Amino acid sequence: MSTESACLGYGLGLRSTYYQEILEQRPDVDWFEILSENYLVDGGKALYYLDAIGEHYPLVMHGVSLSIGGPHELDRDYLQRLKHLAARVKPAWISDHLCWSRGNAHQLHDLLPLPYTEESLQHVAARVRQVQEVLERPLVLENVSSYLRSADDQFSEWQFLAALSELSGCELLLDVNNVYVSSRNHAFDPWDFISGLPAQRIRQLHLAGHSDYGSYLIDTHDQPISDPVWQLYQRTLQHLGPVATLLERDDHYPPLSELLAELDKARVFAATALPAEPLCN
Repeated sequence: MSTESACLGYGLGLRSTYYQEILEQRPDVDWFEILSENYLVDGGKALYYLDAIGEHYPLVMHGVSLSIGGPHELDRDYLQRLKHLAARVKPAWISDHLCWSRGNAHQLHDLLPLPYTEESLQHVAARVRQVQEVLERPLVLENVSSYLRSADDQFSEWQFLAALSELSGCELLLDVNNVYVSSRNHAFDPWDFISGLPAQRIRQLHLAGHSDYGSYLIDTHDQPISDPVWQLYQRTLQHLGPVATLLERDDHYPPLSELLAELDKARVFAATALPAEPLCN
């Protein structure tokens, strides 16, 4: 785990709902994570607010369209636009998801899991290296929530992520909620997942809410963080030490004050988990 990641602090996903309030109130947020695709444009209100907020807060870029595990050719135009945006934003890092999300011609608007096989591992590692050559920096990849698995899997998801990081040099975005959601859906111990990752490669943590349908969970990002996810987060910090933490909300947007209170809750869990550590302030 790098010093840079440990010191970035506690952030929120930047959403247009809160643009004006952020500029007017300058809330106690250490950094914001942007959805890269929202700013791959030549001008307009989104870029105006991005520049204005970026004058006061560090930013991180987080994408949903890379489709790093897909069978198609990498979208070179998308990568160049991403690199151009990075030159403007100067993000602390650039992340996306370990998934596939595009066919040969169409974006599927979903983050679909991969088969965790040796063939898949070599395929994704080669593509990660190509992306890193274009971006001229390590790529940070997030574990997705999943609802099905391949019958041909040769690795667990965490074994695959660990091997991918070793082969490609990529870093990891550990989404604690996604681990919990997948663990409930596939009946594994979430701690096996988290403790099985290379701690030194984890650059960032995500926290979010989900919807519980009893026999399965859906990662909806439209609810407060659940108690089991908070407990898993606290245990994760005890294991890793301080890591940059991001709170996501993508629907049913509450008042900004409620998100700030939830972010403060993350700080409280961190203080409890790491009483002897300097926290990210």
